[in-house]
Amino acid sequence: MKNTKLYIPLLLALAVVTGIIIGNKLSRNAGDNMSSFSMSQSNKLDAVIELINNSYVDSISVDSLIEKTIPQLLKNLDPHTAYIPPKEMVGVEEEMRGNFGGIGVQFSIQNDTVMVVEVISGGPSAKLGILPGDRIVNVNDTLLAGKGLKNEKVLSKLRGEKGTKVKVGIKRKGFKDLFEFEIIRGEIPIYSVDVSYMIDETTGFIKVSRFGETTYREFMAGMEKLDRLGMKTVIVDLRGNPGGYLNAVIKMVNEFLAKGELIVYTQGNSQPRKTFNADSRGTYRDKGVVVLIDDFSASASEIFAGAIQDNDRGWVIGRRSFGKGLVQEQIPFRDGSALRLTVARYYTPSGRSIQKPYDKGNDEYYKDIMDRAIHGEFQQADSIQFSDSLKYTTTAGRTVYGGGGIMPDLFVPADTLGFSNYYSKITQKGLVYQFALDFADSNRKILSKMTTIPEFEKYFKNTDLLQQFVAYAAQKGVKASNEDLKTSSKIIDHQVKAYIARNILGEEGFYPIIKNIDNVLLQAIEKSKIPLQENSLGTVTK
Repeated sequence: MKNTKLYIPLLLALAVVTGIIIGNKLSRNAGDNMSSFSMSQSNKLDAVIELINNSYVDSISVDSLIEKTIPQLLKNLDPHTAYIPPKEMVGVEEEMRGNFGGIGVQFSIQNDTVMVVEVISGGPSAKLGILPGDRIVNVNDTLLAGKGLKNEKVLSKLRGEKGTKVKVGIKRKGFKDLFEFEIIRGEIPIYSVDVSYMIDETTGFIKVSRFGETTYREFMAGMEKLDRLGMKTVIVDLRGNPGGYLNAVIKMVNEFLAKGELIVYTQGNSQPRKTFNADSRGTYRDKGVVVLIDDFSASASEIFAGAIQDNDRGWVIGRRSFGKGLVQEQIPFRDGSALRLTVARYYTPSGRSIQKPYDKGNDEYYKDIMDRAIHGEFQQADSIQFSDSLKYTTTAGRTVYGGGGIMPDLFVPADTLGFSNYYSKITQKGLVYQFALDFADSNRKILSKMTTIPEFEKYFKNTDLLQQFVAYAAQKGVKASNEDLKTSSKIIDHQVKAYIARNILGEEGFYPIIKNIDNVLLQAIEKSKIPLQENSLGTVTK
């Protein structure tokens, strides 16, 4: 389910909390060590629990009390130390591991109905003949339709242990009766590399959305494809990437650095310094590299960008990253829960800790992104001020800063060109996505014959999609003024086309079209032709 990430609802609330996780989990099982704590007055927490259990006025579940107490206890530590209850742990591990048990479809809820948007090639549903555009009406004895239907309910019915059976009722356009399928759930991959394609004859593009167990393998497969197509420079898009496994990002950065160059090092109060240097196996040391980051690029993304920047290996372009420089170890408990405990900080090759302050509490810590927007940071690099005590230098002597994320070599403000009141309304209602889904479904017979972007572009040139969309939006209660439409027509037109192509070709259809209104990427393409030199750009940080 590569495209819209409907398969990770449990991770949405933990997107940034995930952070950097040491690849090899602790071998100890915390549950086995509980006996080492004496239930006596010498341990006040244990003593309180024992007193409640033995003497409290009402009957109470001590286990439930402990489950509620642990998160409160951890709030007094850093924002990224986290307790993961058993019921959430399965989803979290599936996300990091890169697979889960399911039927192999990507779906979207439209008009209170579950529509199949994509069928995963080789998956259980594809083998039985389920098609994009099919409506899932029921699963076993449960009706999946009606007002208020949520993704979580659909996922809970479709997912399950590999090898188990599920009966699915399908409504297909042009047929009166339901199709009944008995599907044996299989192992479904969760992709972390969304797309890899050639922007032009020499420039490749690869989008990495997370760092999990399979990310390095996916990344290398994408890079090998681009290399075969003539790539001389690659643009690695880490915008919105919240991080993940430390081991994954180290192996990826290693592909671009020469033997001995420092990738990252970690150190904590109880953790001795661990240094990670590039070996001699870097496959793409001769390729140019550009890294795209933004405000939600965190943790492993910042390690990647920091290593490329501090070694003067390539451009880092976009906006200042999140500022998450802490390392967690995951400690499992017998009941299936786990503690992600911060054990060290990580430092970029120049010695930077890019962790932003968290001494004012978790609420203020996560509010920092909003404060940046209010302060004007998304629009002006000059609004970002760093103390001289946070100043570091790269291997070539360029100035970089720590203490609050990675500041890019080239700052590109948030693009508000084309925004209008009309655009705001259609975005809030999700009308572009809905229109594209309906259009693709209604014209699937014709669109499915197209396999390349030039074919789509030729088709779109002869189809007045913008006017069709404006009429569609008006039916949904959003009418366009001539002034607003003049302002927003370009961005709406490209978004409509990109989403239609995505519904047919997946991300390989979406990204090459949306590129034309992606100002950060357009500037990255331009800069990818220029060698990284101080005098060709200058330092934009203050």
